[in-house]
Amino acid sequence: MKIRFLDLFAGAGGLSEGFIQAGYTPIAHVEMDKAACNTLRTRTVYHELNKTAEGQAIYESYLRGEISRGELYSKVPSELLDTVIEEAIGSLTIDDIFRRIDRLKGEAEIDVVIGGPPCQAYSVVGRSRVGEEIKNDERNYLFHYYVEFLLKYKPRYFVFENVTGLHSAKDKNGDSFFTQVLTALNSAGYQVYKHLFRTELYGIPQRRRRVILIGCRDHFSISGDISVPETGECPLTINEIFADLQHIQAGEGEIRGDGRKPFSKRNAWMVENFISDDLFSVTYQQARPTNDHDKEIYRRAVEMWNTGKLRFNYAIDQPKEKQTHKNTKSFLDRFKVIGGEEHSSHTVVAHITKDGHYYIHPDIHQNRSITPREAARLQTFPDNYFFESATNKDGRGSAYKQIGNAVPVMLARLIANALKGKLQ
Repeated sequence: MKIRFLDLFAGAGGLSEGFIQAGYTPIAHVEMDKAACNTLRTRTVYHELNKTAEGQAIYESYLRGEISRGELYSKVPSELLDTVIEEAIGSLTIDDIFRRIDRLKGEAEIDVVIGGPPCQAYSVVGRSRVGEEIKNDERNYLFHYYVEFLLKYKPRYFVFENVTGLHSAKDKNGDSFFTQVLTALNSAGYQVYKHLFRTELYGIPQRRRRVILIGCRDHFSISGDISVPETGECPLTINEIFADLQHIQAGEGEIRGDGRKPFSKRNAWMVENFISDDLFSVTYQQARPTNDHDKEIYRRAVEMWNTGKLRFNYAIDQPKEKQTHKNTKSFLDRFKVIGGEEHSSHTVVAHITKDGHYYIHPDIHQNRSITPREAARLQTFPDNYFFESATNKDGRGSAYKQIGNAVPVMLARLIANALKGKLQ
């Protein structure tokens, strides 16, 4: 039995990938960001080519940089690439998006709608940085378009993902956005079950908080809430998560090719959770360049971490004569080490695109911030997941942004598996 889903505000596809790993079939992905859409297309091609040994060899050639993106895409029917709808969801585009989805699905039903509107407008950090004007941000109201898709396709279930700040965010009139979201979803004919996930309790090597609303259409029978059992912390430490990747210094490494250590063994837990495999190269094991001043801070921060002081306070721990950053009043913990012997890191967010100060690698001998591949592993993306840019050139910054904005793939798979029992 095929269970078909539609992915809205899809980003780089973390939520979608988890549902595919659980055996679901995507009808379409709708996303406005060009780089993320290219990533979704490449992943769609991967899933098609991975069905045969010949296809796997083609995809491996792409990961190694031996063929172009265009050559890769030419190996699959164009209809597959059309399942990625590169469009901003809004009043001027929604009817056309409906028409394109209708063509893609034919007579088939959409069983599940997944996705969540961009979260910046609900983010507590976003509100602190932007201030009151964020209440007028039009992204606050994108959930209304999500509801339009529910009314149009009447899926049996939906999965609505967002940041925990959705609970406390208010509009310019002081009314709760969370209440508005729930009211809109209920009015569309759905019972809504709220979950607050702490990802480290589900085996994911990262501490991340997410609100997940799971809705069931009223006239479908449902026996209580949809349970996603906690599995406990990740059995591996961060050092073990990174262990088989090449050791590199700041500014070293490659986006293409195989970024694993020669002859390194795959970790069984990583294989079981779809992160590692023996078929494809590991890409994006490339560290950003770092100046000597910041590398010295990184070294000091790791030394302090290793002796039990877990926070590097810039105003206190950096000698006055070496303080080159102007801001010594706030964000004093801007330099932070990912603990190598811990089983989960702190949250990977899109700010990693700007600098790596908050994501210092635990190995003092490498003295750098983490690579996109290391960040992707903390988000439980498969090593064979390739992150595209908006152009035909590879982009480390684009990869960081997509990874930081994503839902951990493993969390998505756990939710998909819990939901599958209800759908079947």
